[in-house]
Amino acid sequence: VQLQASGGGLVQAGGSLRLSCTASGRSFSSYNMGWFRQAPGKEREFVATIRWSVDSTYYRDSVKGRFTISRDNAKNTVYLQMNSLKPEDTAVYYCAASGTGGIYDPTDFRSWGQGTQVTVSS
Repeated sequence: VQLQASGGGLVQAGGSLRLSCTASGRSFSSYNMGWFRQAPGKEREFVATIRWSVDSTYYRDSVKGRFTISRDNAKNTVYLQMNSLKPEDTAVYYCAASGTGGIYDPTDFRSWGQGTQVTVSS
């Protein structure tokens, strides 16, 4: 599956952005879809994942209550709604697909989008 992410930008602290990731190829609905991020000089880290089967969602602690991951299988698209953004959320955000049940570990995700920059100013 090929992924194309969009929706990043520059926003002030407290603002909102919605990231989108559209997949091409078959069987999108059978993949767990995740969002990860990488800030300069840091490791890529898990942000949120939504499972394919029951729409269970998982979040890193620092974004719980602020970010919401959702998916529209009819549109082959996964979203990340980000509210109450903080400067520490600044990073390149990547969407990824896992056909093996991956949740948190980026190595379980075989397909990656190109990344979209999110910058939160203070």
